[in-house]
Amino acid sequence: FFTQTRTGELMSRLNNDVVGAQRAISNTMVSIISNLVSLVATLAIMLTLEWRLTLLGLIILPFFILPARRIGKTLRGLTRRSMEVNAEMNATMNETLNISGALLVKLFGREKSELKRFSRDGASVRDIGIRSAVVGHWFFMILSVVSAVGSAVVFWVGGHLVLQGAFTIGTIVAFGTYLTQLYGPLMALTNAQVEVAQSMVSFERVFEVLDIPIEIAEKETARALNKVDGQITFDKVSFAYEGLGAGDKVGLDEIARFTWGGSAAHLRKRGKQTDESDSDATSNGSAMQWALRDVSFSIEPGQLVALVGPSGAGKSTTTYMIPRLYDPTEGSVKLDGQDIRELKLNSLAENIGMVTQETYLFYDTIGANLRYARPDATDAEVIAACKTANIHDFIAGLPDGYDTVVGERGYRLSGGERQRVAIARVVLKNPRILVLDEATSHLDSLSEELIQNALQKVMKGRSSLVIAHRLSTILAADKILVMQDGRLVQQGSHEELLAGGGLYKELYETQFRTTS
Repeated sequence: FFTQTRTGELMSRLNNDVVGAQRAISNTMVSIISNLVSLVATLAIMLTLEWRLTLLGLIILPFFILPARRIGKTLRGLTRRSMEVNAEMNATMNETLNISGALLVKLFGREKSELKRFSRDGASVRDIGIRSAVVGHWFFMILSVVSAVGSAVVFWVGGHLVLQGAFTIGTIVAFGTYLTQLYGPLMALTNAQVEVAQSMVSFERVFEVLDIPIEIAEKETARALNKVDGQITFDKVSFAYEGLGAGDKVGLDEIARFTWGGSAAHLRKRGKQTDESDSDATSNGSAMQWALRDVSFSIEPGQLVALVGPSGAGKSTTTYMIPRLYDPTEGSVKLDGQDIRELKLNSLAENIGMVTQETYLFYDTIGANLRYARPDATDAEVIAACKTANIHDFIAGLPDGYDTVVGERGYRLSGGERQRVAIARVVLKNPRILVLDEATSHLDSLSEELIQNALQKVMKGRSSLVIAHRLSTILAADKILVMQDGRLVQQGSHEELLAGGGLYKELYETQFRTTS
């Protein structure tokens, strides 16, 4: 879901659309109830006073309702278009005003084009607003004319009846006063009908999000994990993204914001194609591109397993299966012999820690970012975790120490410092299982050494699956898994795989030895 939905658009739905729906409930509904009560009371008095003139005054009722329906439909369309353009503007601002987007805009000299794009969207919102105001003004004029004509007809007929002696002039004056009180609530209710039609757009846009099915759902019979040994088993696991190429993966920047309930069926479609043998058709006719095919392996308690392979081999998808970010299309993933789909999601999250390449930090203090893993952690526990991650001395040397604000996405820290903060955060969580993706960015030798030492301390005694990019990690692994095109093609120790040749030896010769 998060990979195909722009953040700014989602924020627009959560802010503007929810406010619009709230306004409809709080203001419009109150107006409808109060004016309806006033209308019924006035109508009862008028019927008692002179029922013939009352029926005459109600003849214009269709001329209130019909324009309201037509104009309500027009304003509803304009409102939807306005909300869509507003969402587009929010998405543009979110993408270009964050630190990564702003840097990209400046590096490519695209300030003027982005300004034009924003101005174009702003002009669209302005034009839609003007058109809505004009339509609303004409609607008010129509209602005013209709009510004036209705009053004139009633007074004309009433005047003739007074001349004929049917009732006194005082009666017609009193009736005219009540008629004005009748048309006021009637106009307000007609206007409320239009407002409800407009507000339905907000409800529709909100429910478009709320109605998205949660595919990673917890069963009612789900069990909590008690004592976790850390044995992980992949049993003939296959996984397909709808419309994605085999081995293709979701960006880590977006996975960092993933919540339980992400849906593989809603992932963005990409153009990468695979062989026909890796493609199937779903029930709705769209292509199912397999990211994993019949993957089987096991990680014993406390074992370090390295996952290697070329880009797009399915390594990241494999790691996302363990914390149940995705569910297998076929096969099963088991933790201590239990299918993880039978376990409580919170229990699973408590026992699995994940460190990705692209570390995500909130715009908050270092301490708050660390305690995101465990809000009740003491200062001593936070410091101990940072010492394990080789980051405490750096933090202690800052003017504000653990109260230092890291900035947008943590960009006030270097890449190596962010990595170590992320490692410390996982240490503070103290999971039984670790899933790591080694950083491939070029770090200075000191940062790399500090990170490697921190990882070695963190992984000790824990079941660990590491997407390895460095020879030192591979050599330290108890087992190496080699993936290609979504399949597990080799597994064994470093010596066994070198002796057997194949893809691992090729990767070793061309890739790993250069990073040692």
